[in-house]
Amino acid sequence: MKKQQSKKQLPRETLKLTINALDNEGIGLASHQRKTALVQGALPGETVLAEVEHEGRTHIYTRLRRVLRNAPQRTAQIACELEQSCLGCPLIRMKYQAQLAYKQQRVEQALAREQLLRDELVSTTLASDPPFGYRANAKLVIGRKREKVLIGLYRRGSHEIIDCPDCPVHHPLINKITAVLREEIQRQKVSVYSPQHRRGLLRYLLIRVSPTKNKALVTFVSNDRDLQQLPKLGKWLMRKVPEVIAVHQNVNSSTGNVILGQETLKLHGLPDLIDQVGDIRLRIGPEAFFQVNSLQAARIYTMVREWAQLTRKDSAIDLYCGIGGIALHLAQDAGQVYGIEYIPEAVRNAADNAELNGLKNCRFVSGDAAEELQKLAPQLKNLTLAALNPPRKGCSKELLQELCQIRPQQIIYVSCDPDSLARDLRLLVDQSYQLVRVQPVDMFPQTSHVETVVQLKLSGG
Repeated sequence: MKKQQSKKQLPRETLKLTINALDNEGIGLASHQRKTALVQGALPGETVLAEVEHEGRTHIYTRLRRVLRNAPQRTAQIACELEQSCLGCPLIRMKYQAQLAYKQQRVEQALAREQLLRDELVSTTLASDPPFGYRANAKLVIGRKREKVLIGLYRRGSHEIIDCPDCPVHHPLINKITAVLREEIQRQKVSVYSPQHRRGLLRYLLIRVSPTKNKALVTFVSNDRDLQQLPKLGKWLMRKVPEVIAVHQNVNSSTGNVILGQETLKLHGLPDLIDQVGDIRLRIGPEAFFQVNSLQAARIYTMVREWAQLTRKDSAIDLYCGIGGIALHLAQDAGQVYGIEYIPEAVRNAADNAELNGLKNCRFVSGDAAEELQKLAPQLKNLTLAALNPPRKGCSKELLQELCQIRPQQIIYVSCDPDSLARDLRLLVDQSYQLVRVQPVDMFPQTSHVETVVQLKLSGG
């Protein structure tokens, strides 16, 4: 029997590239032999050496190895030693003022494609203060590698877990909690889930922080319901980190990539985290969606309220209302506010939050936004304001058409994607709405994402 020869791994090709732009993900783009090379961490105007990881028909995917010529917008500060491993913060080596300019440019380019841009329409991007440590909630994956416990993020585009002991964009309390749990899971020998073998207990760690109160709610996501290891771990955590005011367990036995399952149990402490966001107190449950940068969210909610200029004679509707952040700010001035949200649990949270703030002029309903808006239409004949805050894909055409039939005097659109925003604004402008102002907001420093708040008014309204 012949002895099998081991295959020698060939060295990967290294390319010398000149970066000419950033794409919408903040990744550097260069031309090479009629293909587009993508280099994360490289900035426009730079010459770099990049190692080829994969070559497709039209694109070459690379890893940055060395910057030969720096761009003026590159910072000398190394904020994260894992930037080329995690790949979660593609702009982390760009000076912050340059990040803000890039995000304003993204919004302007999207509007220009829809022929909506005019001079001085788009304001400069509203900066996040601070640009680090802003992320108030985190969804972290738990794993083991050579018996060592890892708590971190999947490397972008893979299922490789990057252990993140001190993530610079996470709130400091999140890093404190993960450090304590990493050590204690190891010490207590808590079972950790293995996707390859589809067995084990602990899968994910969810942490929500109230920056205003410096308190946290922790949720363990487990493969099975467990009333032994996880309650013990949670009790120990609350003793070690007194800022943790609640520990929950969510059960997810699915084999897919969905993080949360259908069942959530309270193990210790309070049922929810209460945070002060702008002028409103919000009760945020372990499963509820809420903005990761609550300080910037508060600025957006205040901005929407100030732009709206509602009185007790006015009515408003908040479409895609979530747990009620925008609706409750508007309800402080308006006579009546309606909210529509697809997720029933979020609607219950919104109603609870209205009660928590003593606001009795709110009505929240659960269902498809377009369908529920059509049902409410007879009650909205003299609607003053519609607030839109859709997911990344934007609003459905059916919803916008229904809204234009109701013809509110003004619309305030809060978007997390410039391209879907511009598409939707084109439809609204074609239906006699006029763009008044556009304000980009940096909700996610060090990444390419930008939130945008837009005010539209009905022409002649």
